Amino acid sequence: MSDRNERTEAAATPASADSEEKDVKTTVEGVDEAPDTGDEAAEAPAMTEEEMVEAAIRAGEQAADEDFKLKLEKTQADLAALQEELTAAQEAREAADERARDAQDRVGRLQADWDNFRRRTAKERIEERDRATEKLICALFPVVDDMERAIEHARAQEMDESLSQFVEGVDAVRTKLLGVFSHEGVEPIEPAGEPFDPNVHQAVGRVEDASQFDETVNDVYQKGYRMAGKVLRPAMVTVTYGGAKRPAPEPEEPEGSEE
Repeated sequence: MSDRNERTEAAATPASADSEEKDVKTTVEGVDEAPDTGDEAAEAPAMTEEEMVEAAIRAGEQAADEDFKLKLEKTQADLAALQEELTAAQEAREAADERARDAQDRVGRLQADWDNFRRRTAKERIEERDRATEKLICALFPVVDDMERAIEHARAQEMDESLSQFVEGVDAVRTKLLGVFSHEGVEPIEPAGEPFDPNVHQAVGRVEDASQFDETVNDVYQKGYRMAGKVLRPAMVTVTYGGAKRPAPEPEEPEGSEE
């Protein structure tokens, strides 16, 4: 029994010694750390609840400001890019408008040239037709003259029934030919008794006659013709002289004048 007790005490003795050593270390460490804790508390005093709220608000505002600045910078960059795109689009639109105006001007000039070409071509065709018509009609004037002289000579003679019918037939042909002339706008110039006009009359002789005004057409040896106001052939006439001067024509009253 005593040996067992001695072993138990011997075993307990080291354990107790170890415990005491641990307690000393703990105490020493506690003593060393205690002053440090006290210094930190002195350097950084505890914040109140209001201060903590204000600090949180300031931190939130700072974060919001930074986020706003980032968004503002991005928005400004996007705005600058959009402004550049808008400027480029406006320049492209102005260039397109200029091209459209040029194209419209070209179309207008081409349309005007085409209209002028059509009018000029139509006018040339009409003039060409008129020249061809004039040429043909002028070639027929001697034929009409011969027919009229033959009819006049035949009617001055004594004619039997057959010759009279033949003359009437020739006169009918002459009338049809003059109808063709009229259809083409050809008018005869028969100025007997009218004032002499050198523009449409060709004087081939003078006749003294005091009963008529001076320079009056007395005889028409050959009829003249005009077409559309143009004299194709002047009338061959004789002109009187020795008479009184023809009075000047009275001026025409303007239209719409009150009496």
